[in-house]
Amino acid sequence: MIKNPSRNEIGRILKENKRIAVVGLSADPDRTSYMVSKAMQEAGYEIIPVNPMIEEALGVKAVPDLMSIQGPVDIVNVFRRSEFLPEIAEDFLKTDAKIFWSQLGVVHEDTFEMLKEKGCTVIMDRCIKVEHAITK
Repeated sequence: MIKNPSRNEIGRILKENKRIAVVGLSADPDRTSYMVSKAMQEAGYEIIPVNPMIEEALGVKAVPDLMSIQGPVDIVNVFRRSEFLPEIAEDFLKTDAKIFWSQLGVVHEDTFEMLKEKGCTVIMDRCIKVEHAITK
């Protein structure tokens, strides 16, 4: 069963972690991933687009995968369908990122359990923009 951190803990996570890799970020301003990431960028977060299908988003050059990011990453925020979470989690574990976050409606219980067993902070089925607004 998925048990996300408390609202207070999520608030602390968002205050302390400012570099977010967004897996599945679209370059289309009408897409939810773009709107949410733009709001987070405007709130002072560094957004790294992770999408092999685009050149850039939000004025930032995109990378094809998590392992192509230069420097440390705090949060990996996933805007892909739930069935892609196991594969994305495997890539996540090859990085130094501390927090695995999947957006509203994106849930995979086995992936949640596997990441928790490895000591990772995992948040699923929550919108990072909404959580930021609630907890700031």
